[in-house]
Amino acid sequence: MKYYSLNHNAKDVGFLEAVQKGLAPDRGLYFPKEIPTLNADFIENINQYSDHEIAYRVIQPFVGNDIPKEQLKKIVKDTLSFDFPIVQITENIATLELFQGPTLAFKDVGARLMARCLAHANQLDKKKKITVLVATSGDTGGAVADGFYKVKGIEVVILYPKGKVSEIQERQLTTLGKNITALEVEGTFDDCQDMVKSAFIDPELIQNVNLTSANSINIARWLAQMFYYFIAYKNRPNPEKKLIVSVPSGNFGNLCAGLIAQQMGLPISHFIASTNVNNTVPEYLESGEYTPKKSIQTISNAMDVGAPSNFIRIQKIFNNDFFKLKKILSGFSYTDKETEKAIKEIYEQEGYVADPHGAVGFLGLKAYIESQKEPSSYQGLFLETAHPIKFADAVEKILKTQIQIPERLKGVLQKEKFCFPIGDYQELKYFLLSR
Repeated sequence: MKYYSLNHNAKDVGFLEAVQKGLAPDRGLYFPKEIPTLNADFIENINQYSDHEIAYRVIQPFVGNDIPKEQLKKIVKDTLSFDFPIVQITENIATLELFQGPTLAFKDVGARLMARCLAHANQLDKKKKITVLVATSGDTGGAVADGFYKVKGIEVVILYPKGKVSEIQERQLTTLGKNITALEVEGTFDDCQDMVKSAFIDPELIQNVNLTSANSINIARWLAQMFYYFIAYKNRPNPEKKLIVSVPSGNFGNLCAGLIAQQMGLPISHFIASTNVNNTVPEYLESGEYTPKKSIQTISNAMDVGAPSNFIRIQKIFNNDFFKLKKILSGFSYTDKETEKAIKEIYEQEGYVADPHGAVGFLGLKAYIESQKEPSSYQGLFLETAHPIKFADAVEKILKTQIQIPERLKGVLQKEKFCFPIGDYQELKYFLLSR
């Protein structure tokens, strides 16, 4: 499989080279030359396959010959070391829990696959030291930090917006040390993301630092997220009904991966982009005009993105055909007050504690189903992307109950935070060149 830049001014590369580069030299996102179609028999008989077998079949066409078959199978097995439970909330709405991994966030899947692919690449060229540069609006940082912790030959530098991530999220990316360094940025997530993108096209950095990105702009982070859509389809309740999926969306890598899965042959009838007040994409789906904006801080902070990087990939999937996209994707956005109300509603119905992002996904799913002529003909899934403990202050205040801290997090909260404050791109550049 070859990958090309969506800016169309860089040479095509293979899977491992695209993973190592992160962003193309012309600052474009890499995109596969073709989207493979899976055998219809495989989809029809998906219940007969293990999660590891499903994930291997899904990712192998995108990897090609860059990683040997047995090694890729091992990478997939190591990546998927946890389950993705489905919990029924109402008669036709359920949630897919994606937070059962080591950092309690859906991004564990992509971070773990990418770390293992890069480790394999490093074995092929042991002299090549790689610096992973990543911006986070919340969970990416912790997942990347955990996925790459102590991986030989790889240094990780994480940028996060000061005061705009939860305490647990901050602790997960600032307490590991070793090969993990956190930079606290005076600004928003969009500022962090712009700095990362600028670094990848800076001639001096290109010459002196071997950079790659672990944001969902990286194909390994992005494509790995297809796994749980296939696994969810295998385990879906009410298989006789049409499956629709609501994705709490910020940078839109997760939703984009779901759309790729659908293009490969996975029978998901419709997708919903559920956002907070950072509603660039829902507004586009309403008006046909794409207008990125400055991000606004909310209680669902991982979705506080005003200029989502991956939306260009979604447009490419549909060859920029707005009407084709609208047939497959609907968009809804919600305020913090509406999100709080949804957290209460979910809890009152089933005693289920949803995090703010999942609550936004629930609202979008509910709105879409209720707008259909035959609501009972649909089985809806909304993605619960992070454990509610990460947003304990907000959720406990809303529900007036205490959330139990998972054992794996207790140690993190006791560790000392260590980070470097930076204010602009020049400070980031100086930091990277001085290491």
